[in-house]
Amino acid sequence: MLQKPRGTRDFLPDEMEARRAVEWRLREVARRWGYREVCTPEFEDLELFTMRSGEGIIGEMYVFEDKGGRKLALRPEITAAVIRMYINEAKVAPKPLRWCYYADCFRYERPQKGRYRQFWQFGVELIGADTAAADAETIMLASGMLDATGVTYDLRVGHLSFMKNLVKDLEPAMQRKVRAHLDKKDFDGLNATLESLKKTDLAASLTALVATRDLAEAFEIAGTIPERERVEQTIASLDAAGVKYSLNFGIARGLDYYTGIVFEGFAENLGAENQILGGGAYRLAHLFGGDDVASCGFAIGFDRVMVSLGETALNRKDTIVGLACTDDGRMRALAVGKAFRDAGIRTEMDLMGRGLGAQLAHASKSADFAVVIGKREAETGEVTLKNLKTGEQKTVGLAEAIAEVRAHGAR
Repeated sequence: MLQKPRGTRDFLPDEMEARRAVEWRLREVARRWGYREVCTPEFEDLELFTMRSGEGIIGEMYVFEDKGGRKLALRPEITAAVIRMYINEAKVAPKPLRWCYYADCFRYERPQKGRYRQFWQFGVELIGADTAAADAETIMLASGMLDATGVTYDLRVGHLSFMKNLVKDLEPAMQRKVRAHLDKKDFDGLNATLESLKKTDLAASLTALVATRDLAEAFEIAGTIPERERVEQTIASLDAAGVKYSLNFGIARGLDYYTGIVFEGFAENLGAENQILGGGAYRLAHLFGGDDVASCGFAIGFDRVMVSLGETALNRKDTIVGLACTDDGRMRALAVGKAFRDAGIRTEMDLMGRGLGAQLAHASKSADFAVVIGKREAETGEVTLKNLKTGEQKTVGLAEAIAEVRAHGAR
């Protein structure tokens, strides 16, 4: 028997309904902030990704040649593709561009809980605004989206100027090595590397920067930072908007990519694979032949959000009506079913030729209400409405039945 490929999943109806419900909440928050959806191809030129991340990323990707000999890759992330699209299609569009997307990505890595070879991201890119207000809006939007999903999370905000200022005198290769130590919280390795460089005085400053959660103290540790006013304005905006976050100046990943503000979100119940959001300010367009435009964005790991929500995400909210009828009532039942569906109510009708009792028994397993149409109901134009949770049953007009079911769904 054939099985699904390793690292992929099948989603049955309950899970798909839960995923679509959470996806809709994310889309609605993005819409309210003025972000409009874009879509890029699932595969791109391999160079789009190696140009940004280097040849080393090829081992983590699904790479292939098409029949024309072109080297292509299934997208491992979407930001690069969105910026490529901006250069191709929207370079002269009025700024800023507020774009969002929901799409699947592919990485060849060891599957585990919350980490899959096919996974989904909901992302946002704010292109063309190089201000503290743009940085703050992106973080506020990220917070609003996570709030909308219902996940319990910790949002951490930092700025790379502090760390960059401390290590600016090191050679680029050594800067990357020091950042790698800090990213892994490997302070023994950090001390050893700095000792080999005869820069042991940096260890205390870097360790203190990672540990502090106070903005004033971070400025004291890092020294003179040209971006100070912008950092202060961004943080003040977050406070004014009531965003719940903690400062973390030890966010060290992506320093070759991000340029200023950085932020990450972590779910509280996912163990080691608990990061559900990452983002920051960046400049990428110039690498792909475009202008040196400022951008700020983030991506939400949709699958990890769903794992974090667990069974709470699967709680069905739709009110379901099971339509049961006799042979005498079938034609009337078709019209009644249409009326319920036109009113936005999920309505299912027997297709198996079961008797009335069997239809009601089947409805009781999945529906909230049964609407019974027999010969008498077909003649009078009424329906028998049965609440399958309480057992209450009554014969009422069609409009009244629809109103009662809708009122139940609103509760």
